[in-house]
Amino acid sequence: MASIKIKDLYDLDHTLASEYLSGYTYPWEALSGISDLILSIGATLDLSEYDHPEEDVWIHKTCKVWQTAYIHGPCIIGRDTEVRQSAFVRGSALVGENCVIGNSTELKNVIIFDNVQVPHFNYVGDSILGYKSHMGAGSVTSNVKSDKTNVVVNNEGEKIETGRKKFGAMLGDFVEVGCNSVLNPGTIICRNCNIYPLSSVRGVVPESHIYKDKENIVEKK
Repeated sequence: MASIKIKDLYDLDHTLASEYLSGYTYPWEALSGISDLILSIGATLDLSEYDHPEEDVWIHKTCKVWQTAYIHGPCIIGRDTEVRQSAFVRGSALVGENCVIGNSTELKNVIIFDNVQVPHFNYVGDSILGYKSHMGAGSVTSNVKSDKTNVVVNNEGEKIETGRKKFGAMLGDFVEVGCNSVLNPGTIICRNCNIYPLSSVRGVVPESHIYKDKENIVEKK
């Protein structure tokens, strides 16, 4: 059975949410407090380093933010991150350093670790993306089940009740998601995995595996 605890998915040295996340066991437990976390961190930021263009929004002065991007608070965007044309940051987004938030990408209630790329037409909601993870063009997190019931994580037959109706995906460090893939509610992709393009992923993908389809998940050599 794959380990899906925070300590096994993420290197917490690569996010401002380090102390916050270390207080939880499973990553989805942290989703409900992201807004308050951002507000508490924002109040401590050095305004000689961060622009504060509107209430509850802090953007590092080294960032490149295109004029057509929309950013709503609470939100923090870290050093050297690029927010491209028509990006839509709906709020409750803690974005790390050296990230790419791409054209027509939408973020909502997320923790984005350092060096993450969501560069083209992505939707990321109620999710946590680990260090150096990357979502290919058009890949999205689906964060609500079609029947609107609570999300259950299926880990090799063990069903874990999350108590959440909104829960997208948890990507561990160094995860690569192929273009136009859908990460269904409650998906957890452990460290160092690759997801083939056009995949529909649900459940847990173990560390250092390649997801080709639901019947063909192979260990990396």
